[in-house]
Amino acid sequence: MSRDDKRGTISRLRDIAQIATKHGFGYVFRRGGSGDASDDRSTRAVRLREMFEELGPTFVKFGQLLSTRPDLVPQDIIVELRRLQDSARPEPFEAIRGVVEDDVGLTLEQAFEWFDEEPIGSASVGQVHVAGLPGGHEVVVKVQRPGAAATLAADIDLLYKLAALAKDRVKRLSFIDLTSLVDEFARTVRHELDYRNEARSCEAVRGHFAANEHVDVPKVHWRRTSERVLTMDRVAGRPLAHVDLETMTTDERRLLAARIAESWMQMVFADGLFHADPHPANIMVIGPDHIGLIDFGMVGVLSKGDRESAVRLFGDILEQNMERIPRDLKSLGINYPREVEAEFSERLTLVMAQYVGASMDEIDVRGVLHDIFGLIYELEITLPARWILLDKALATLAGVALEISPDFNVFETARPYARRLYLERFSPDRIASRMSGDLGKYASALLGYPFQVSELLDEFKDGEVRIAINLEELRAASDKGLAAANRVAVALVTSAVIVGSALIGTFVKSGPHIFGLAWIGVPGFVAGLVLFGWLVIGMIRSGAW
Repeated sequence: MSRDDKRGTISRLRDIAQIATKHGFGYVFRRGGSGDASDDRSTRAVRLREMFEELGPTFVKFGQLLSTRPDLVPQDIIVELRRLQDSARPEPFEAIRGVVEDDVGLTLEQAFEWFDEEPIGSASVGQVHVAGLPGGHEVVVKVQRPGAAATLAADIDLLYKLAALAKDRVKRLSFIDLTSLVDEFARTVRHELDYRNEARSCEAVRGHFAANEHVDVPKVHWRRTSERVLTMDRVAGRPLAHVDLETMTTDERRLLAARIAESWMQMVFADGLFHADPHPANIMVIGPDHIGLIDFGMVGVLSKGDRESAVRLFGDILEQNMERIPRDLKSLGINYPREVEAEFSERLTLVMAQYVGASMDEIDVRGVLHDIFGLIYELEITLPARWILLDKALATLAGVALEISPDFNVFETARPYARRLYLERFSPDRIASRMSGDLGKYASALLGYPFQVSELLDEFKDGEVRIAINLEELRAASDKGLAAANRVAVALVTSAVIVGSALIGTFVKSGPHIFGLAWIGVPGFVAGLVLFGWLVIGMIRSGAW
C-alpha cells in the first residue's frame, strides 16, 4: 500500500469514527468501550440504520447482510435494517457506454437499436437502462459502475479493520465472529459483481416456470451479457411496490397473494432453487393471477435431501414426535454443542406443548417455525446459510402476502407441496434410490476399512494416537468391567468345580456310590450347580445377557 493509500485509509477511518460518534456508536473506537451510559436501546436500531445510510453504499449493503442474520442480530435491529435501500446517484452515461462497449465487444449502436440514457433504477454496484435489440425487441440492461469492484474491495478492507477494532474493544460483541461475518459479506459481493452468476440463476428459474403461464421470468440474452453487463427481456407489468392495492377487489387481492405464495412454494419445495428476496420491488404485477419475477442476485439452493428433511421436521411437528425433532434439526445441518442439548430439548418441549392435541388444520405452521427458530437464535445456535436465506425469504414473503390480503396464510399454500414431497419418499423409485445410495455408502465404507486400519497402525507406530477419556463415565465403565470380570471368574471356578467333581465321582471306585458316582464327588458337584444357579440369577436380574 502506497503512502497516499495509507493516508486515504486513515482519513476514511476518521470519517467513519466521526459518523459513528454522531449516531451514538463512538464507543467502538474507545478501548474497553462497552456502550455509553446514555446509549438508548429503544432507538439503537434507527440510529444504526441511519449511520449505515450516511456511511455510504458499501455499509448499506453490509447492513442488508446483517438483516439476514437473525442468529446474530437482535430482532428490533433486523426489522429496521430491512428498510435499507441500496440506491445511488446515476453514473454519467458516457461511463456506462464505455463499460458496455468494453465488455460486449460491440459499439453501443451495433449492440442495440436504441438505448435509453436515463436509468430506471440506480444502485451502488450498477444501474438499469431500457434498450431495444436490433429488430426492436425491448430489453433491460444492467450495467456495473466503472470502478465498483475496486471501491468495494477498499471498503471491505476497511470493514476487516473495523471488525478487528470492535472485537478488541467492545466486549458485548465478543460472541459474534465479526471477521467471519465480513468474510461472508466479501463472498456475497464477489458473487454479485459477476453478473453471469445472476444470469445463470435467472435462466434456471425460467426453466422451472417454462410451462407456467401465470409466472413470467425474463430470458437472458447471452450475446450481450458479460461479467459487468446483463441483458434480459423486459418483464411486463408494474412493480408490486407501485401497485395501488386499494383499487383491487378483495378476491383479486387474495388471488394475487395466492399466486405469489404458490410461486415461492414451487421454488422451495419442488425446484430447490428459490428467489431469496421476494421484495415488492422484485415482483411485477401483470394481473391478479399473473406475475413476473426479476432480480436474481440473491438465490438459495436446497437439495432433495434438504427438502425431505424439512418435510420430515414438518411431519414430526404435526405428529408431536418430540424425541425426533432434535434429530430432524441435525439432519438439516443445524448443529449445537452438547452442553446446550438438554436445555434445547427441554425448551423445545415447552414450545411444542401448546400444540398438543391440535389437528393439522389447527396448527399455525408459521407460528411453530417462528417459535423454533426464535429458540435457535436465542441459544446462539449457528444455522447453515441456506436456512438463513430461506427463513428471510419466507418471513419477507409472509409480510408481503399479509399486506396484499390480511387474512391470507402463506403456509397454507405449502401444505400440498409438503404432503406431496412427504409421500414421494415412499414411492418405489425413491425407496430403490435410497437403498442404492445406502448400499453404495456401505460398500465404500467397507472398502475404506483396510486403509483406515493401516492409518491407525501407522499412528500407533509413530506414537501419534491420543485417547480422550470422559472421567464422568469412567467409574461406571470401570464398575461394569469389574462386574463382568468377576462373573467370568465365578463361571470359570464353577466350571472347574463341576468338572472336577464329576471326574472324582466317576474314577473313584471305593466307598459308597449313588447313581454310579462316588459320594466323595457329590458335594463339589452340588456346590458347582449352586454357583451356576447364582450366576444365572444375577445375569437375569441385571438384564445383561
